[in-house]
Amino acid sequence: MNWDDLRFALSVAEAGSIAGAARDLGVNRTTVLRRINAFEKSINVRLFERIDSEYTLTPEAEQLLQAARAISGTIDELERKIVGRELKLEGLVRVTTTDSMLLSVVAAPLASFNKLHPHISLELVITNSVLNLMRRDADVAIRPSLSPPELLIGRCVGDLVFGIYGASAYLDRYQSGDIAAHRWLAVDDSMSGSPPGRWVTANVPVQAVAMRADSFVALQVAAEQGLGLAILPCCLADASADLHRLACGKEDIVTGLWVLTHEDLRGSARVRAFTDHMTRALAAQREILEGTASRGADSKYQRLN
Repeated sequence: MNWDDLRFALSVAEAGSIAGAARDLGVNRTTVLRRINAFEKSINVRLFERIDSEYTLTPEAEQLLQAARAISGTIDELERKIVGRELKLEGLVRVTTTDSMLLSVVAAPLASFNKLHPHISLELVITNSVLNLMRRDADVAIRPSLSPPELLIGRCVGDLVFGIYGASAYLDRYQSGDIAAHRWLAVDDSMSGSPPGRWVTANVPVQAVAMRADSFVALQVAAEQGLGLAILPCCLADASADLHRLACGKEDIVTGLWVLTHEDLRGSARVRAFTDHMTRALAAQREILEGTASRGADSKYQRLN
């Protein structure tokens, strides 16, 4: 049995569709469909029930895919350990971070790293979803977190502080110190467990939420257009000439910013060089991360309570 066939089948099972598997595998949909059909024919077992565009496992396929997951985990572990023993400062480092962190504090350190290590290529995965470093979806993660997952190692480079922001176009129309009297731009369910998500759940009535998004960059753009108030990373929103930070009597909204990798990759020279560089460079921006570098709350506008 060809492992590549199992890999295609496993990807379809996890994605739930041919299109999703094609994205994950980096191939076109026709290739995935052809490989699945040929695999089913070769083993004389129907692997998936097809309902519209959704693919669900048949009972006969469950045991096969369970074995495939075990094989995949073993291969991922082996790859991590091999990469972890590489001693040359060259090759590829796959990095994941969020759009807000890239725009505010990560881009400049990436550029300075590239100058220091021109033989190390960087591949960026910008997502607000947490990628799986166990499966080597990325080698290094630069992410806000209160507590990183087990088996990941790294450092917290500082507190990441959030503030409440609004544009003049909005604040001049809605002058109230009552949180419930304002229109709010909030994170969606995918980020509800984050400190800003929990703050909104605890303090803002559901009917006061005018819009939700899965990106702080999107929320900032909406706030700049005067759609409402948004909780944003200070390192991102303080740079906007259109936004004002509001004082609030509620508790601070804070998390940590981490540079993380898998423990199996700690011996990789290129991964270690990258994590060391980013840790130093981001720690040097501590005041920007904490929102104390440029400005505090704008006293022109009423305090929220």
